[in-house]
Amino acid sequence: MKHIISLGAGVQSSTMALMAAAGEITPMPDCAIFADTKAEPSAVYKWLDFLEKQLPFPVHRVCKGDLGALVGVKPNGKYGYMPMPAFVAGDDGKAALLNRSCTRDFKIYPIQKKVRELVGLTRKRSPKEPVVTQWIGISADEAQRAKPSRDAWQKHRWPLLELRMTRLHCIEWLGAHGFQAPAKSSCTFCPFHDDALWAEIKKVPAEWEDACRMDERIRDIRPGSLRGDQKIYLHRSLKPLRQVEFKPTEPDLFDEKGFAVECEGMCGV
Repeated sequence: MKHIISLGAGVQSSTMALMAAAGEITPMPDCAIFADTKAEPSAVYKWLDFLEKQLPFPVHRVCKGDLGALVGVKPNGKYGYMPMPAFVAGDDGKAALLNRSCTRDFKIYPIQKKVRELVGLTRKRSPKEPVVTQWIGISADEAQRAKPSRDAWQKHRWPLLELRMTRLHCIEWLGAHGFQAPAKSSCTFCPFHDDALWAEIKKVPAEWEDACRMDERIRDIRPGSLRGDQKIYLHRSLKPLRQVEFKPTEPDLFDEKGFAVECEGMCGV
């Protein structure tokens, strides 16, 4: 049985990896896997470079491609590729989320492909019993994100849930062991950002400009499921990102949807 960490390089999965390195979670993992969308904030990549040096096991970086560069491409010559959960006006005029496939396509599938390679299942029939345990950094305050594996050959484990650790507990553990809490891991242009995170991104000119350009690029993408008059936006206000006045103290829109039910818990940890 191999033990492999799904590493998002955010607070929770980083804490889990460092606790394993310190022997506080056992057994020692065989490795960690980070799925790179090529769209994380620079602070996440800087932290990942640092984190790799702290771990006694290897970190494999896998990548399906540059998510940002692929948005809007027309693989079938008609409909633009729109994998993100961006916003459109619903029938009632309020913001509604588009269906998404980015987590599945750019996080889950690349990690699963690498896991199969590591356990010798490339181009082989999957066994009916688990041969790998995949550790996922979901904390106690978001336990609803934990979902069992759909594949018989692997099982999921949530060490932070076992220890009843919340995100705050993780930050406290990091501080007590001399580590600064890393930035939240998610694409710079992810529509799931709350206003507090958008305000932080705005402080980094290059990343803010990337997000604004993405917002402008998606406006008229036609994924095939929209009415002719519907426009796509990154922000829930249905305004161009450059025009939004962020209100960081507003309640998070995604307490009941969004990250709280994000598929497989692979983003934001």
